[in-house]
Amino acid sequence: MDRVYEIPEEPNVDSISSLEEDVIRGANPRFTFPFGILFSTFLYCGEAASALYMVRIYRKNSETYWMTYTLSFFMFSSIMVQLTLIFVHRDLAKDKPLSLFMHLILLGPVIRCLEAMIKYLTLWKKEGQEEPYVSLTRKKMLINGEEVLIEWEVGHSIRTLAMHRNAYKRMSQIQAFLGSVPQLTYQLYVTLISAEVPLGRAVLMVFSLISVTYGATLCNMLAIQIKYDEYKIRLGPLEVLCITIWRTLEITSRLVILVLFSATLKLKAVPFLLLNFLIILFEPWVKFWRSGAQMPNNIEKNFSRVGTLVVLISITVLYAGINFSCWSALQLKLADRDLVDKGQNWGHMGLHYSVRLVENVIMVLVFKFFGVKVLLNYCHSLIALQLIIAYLISIGFMLLFFQYLHPLRTLFTHNVVDYLHCVCCHRHPLGRVENSEPSCDAEARQSIV
Repeated sequence: MDRVYEIPEEPNVDSISSLEEDVIRGANPRFTFPFGILFSTFLYCGEAASALYMVRIYRKNSETYWMTYTLSFFMFSSIMVQLTLIFVHRDLAKDKPLSLFMHLILLGPVIRCLEAMIKYLTLWKKEGQEEPYVSLTRKKMLINGEEVLIEWEVGHSIRTLAMHRNAYKRMSQIQAFLGSVPQLTYQLYVTLISAEVPLGRAVLMVFSLISVTYGATLCNMLAIQIKYDEYKIRLGPLEVLCITIWRTLEITSRLVILVLFSATLKLKAVPFLLLNFLIILFEPWVKFWRSGAQMPNNIEKNFSRVGTLVVLISITVLYAGINFSCWSALQLKLADRDLVDKGQNWGHMGLHYSVRLVENVIMVLVFKFFGVKVLLNYCHSLIALQLIIAYLISIGFMLLFFQYLHPLRTLFTHNVVDYLHCVCCHRHPLGRVENSEPSCDAEARQSIV
């Protein structure tokens, strides 16, 4: 949980080329203002306040059914957020009654944010002074297409601030996919059924949409950090913008399709959606049981076998929640200590988007042919076409990112074009491929990412 740290600007390439040592000493890391922590806390408080406000409105209007679901989605995600922060900071082994009390009343992110701000101000006041506790960290960097191993010192305070950042990144994932996604989907459904958008519900949906978009963007960044943990990775504004557009179009089109499908079939849609979620949920466990591997027992040294099982179940629930609305960018591997497959599995990504595209088309067709005209005053065919086009555009931005904007694309054995070319090659008769063009593997090896 605490293996990712911040380091300063890129080393001077000229000085690097003149050195002959295997390890290059980098400058001490700089600390930056924790904007991500503040933004995550703001989203958490804003969504919580708007959700509780809508619960009060639903209760006043005697809409018990809507009130119950709104409160349930908020409570479940909030509890999971508190548990995530406690787990990352290992509070159960520490004597921190105030922090535990704040987590108990669901205000853990607020007290953690204050701790991070205090830590930042302390570092700012002591800037330039050496800390008594220093650890060494090594990371690889790609400079001019060559791998360079860089070593630098990390002080205790900077390490603690980095732990806060990592904790809030994981908290944002929990909040986005276990709270904001179901909350946004449900509030859209209520809006569609009631044909009205009160201010409180609109604010709740805006907070949920921002939280989902932010969480999905962080999902890609964390996936890259986990897969390439030994590398120092930097994402520029263009890369972040491409990921944000990709994830925004993918999630919004998917959720709107789910809402229209549910509003069309109502209770008849529940078995389909539940079966879809359960397949995603149990897929990693089925692969784990079929492999015959043993459960990893070194995820956390202080955890018992039951504690490890609880952590694995929580991770698979989050994994299923992410894959239900968008691609997780990681493939869960329960038999591994890192719990993820670190290979660039193009087949898994292609299968996911192919299945989701077919599902979305089926749900859109159901809405087009069976949707009640009272639901919307617009042409159903136009709405269906726009949603499918939006999803296809999101796939286009995804391919653009992996082909040209991925920070470590030079490490790929095959890129997107190679994979698509290999798929096309396998569809041709074997004789034509042998007589006309070189083998697909040979072309893939010669391609330049």
